[in-house]
Amino acid sequence: MVSLKKLSDEEKTRICRVYWLLGFALLPLVWIINAIWFFKEAFLRQDYVPAIRSYVIRSILGAIVYMAALVTWIAIYQTKRGEWGESAWKIALVIPTGKI
Repeated sequence: MVSLKKLSDEEKTRICRVYWLLGFALLPLVWIINAIWFFKEAFLRQDYVPAIRSYVIRSILGAIVYMAALVTWIAIYQTKRGEWGESAWKIALVIPTGKI
């Protein structure tokens, strides 16, 4: 991994933006990594770059929204799977054995 101390602010902004855009490929882990990796640059540095702070905030919000949607879907699917009948089994990745 490249040290952020060796990069210019423009390079840091470019990398942060690329990570933020990659998160839209349904990769919330990239948003989490982006937020962790650039947190000091965005919030603890006196002369912070506004664009980096913006991308870090967006990454945090994106990861939260994605995770909330995922947890909601899992909860709904697990509680309503029996009521949905055959259509629920068609979208299942792992079909449990036994009775409903």
